[in-house]
Amino acid sequence: MRPTLSWTPTEDLPPGSTDPEPVADALRSGGVLVLSGAGISTESGIPDYRGEGGSLSRHTPMTYQEFTASLRARRRYWARSHLGWRTFGRARPNAGHRAVAMFGRHGLLSGVITQNVDGLHQSAGSEGVVELHGSLSRVVCLSCGTVSPRRELARRLEAANPGFAPVAAGINPDGDADLTDEQVGDFRVVPCAVCGGVLKPDVVFFGEAVPPPRVEHCRELVRGATSLLVLGSSLTVMSGLRFVRQAAQAGKPVVIVNRDPTRGDRHALTRVALPLGPALTAVAGRLGIPVDDRPAAG
Repeated sequence: MRPTLSWTPTEDLPPGSTDPEPVADALRSGGVLVLSGAGISTESGIPDYRGEGGSLSRHTPMTYQEFTASLRARRRYWARSHLGWRTFGRARPNAGHRAVAMFGRHGLLSGVITQNVDGLHQSAGSEGVVELHGSLSRVVCLSCGTVSPRRELARRLEAANPGFAPVAAGINPDGDADLTDEQVGDFRVVPCAVCGGVLKPDVVFFGEAVPPPRVEHCRELVRGATSLLVLGSSLTVMSGLRFVRQAAQAGKPVVIVNRDPTRGDRHALTRVALPLGPALTAVAGRLGIPVDDRPAAG
């Protein structure tokens, strides 16, 4: 499940460090499993949920129950998501994504699990990425199960809503644009082209369960890893925290890179409180691995 939790950091958590050497040490040993969250994509222009200025302070994500029960909710979701997709789809990998890809190419990683739905790890060159919460690049029909490319749906929505171009107040990690009900208006939602059923982005909504086979695959990756490197996740929801707990219980080192305290800090060897791009670029330098650290192009 991906419930919205009210967890806040407590004073008994260990303080963060500004020394990235523990990350370099883990990578030197090889077999590192990466678990990434929204914080790795903020430098690409995609905000996170819970960091400073995070979208949860002004935006409540769509829940699976609301989406499936209400046509009005689906109209609001698709209007906001259609507009957000134009910006979201232009995001490019940043130095953090590129560093992870280079670590993989140099044989230092056993795998990458991401909680993000933006596809930026793959765009940076990482292979075999497990998308724990799915991907906004795909759409699934809730009736017949047909999976189709998001770009195909975007073309259909453009045709059904000519001239739809409101100005959004912001963009969210799930690809939603902030629009008022007045801006959504009478936006037209299109059905599945195969059976006429309800279309949903191929992502795990809040309140929806991650498919059990996907969870077990991730657990197997944790079992096979030498250590777990968490990048840019507050670990507030159990979908990611359970893998941190599994690694810690198995005696595998957990290293977290996140500027703010996380729900997994008590299970970690250390938390490096640095921005992801500069931190991972510095680590790559210590390992003699070149990384393009230029800002992501919009």
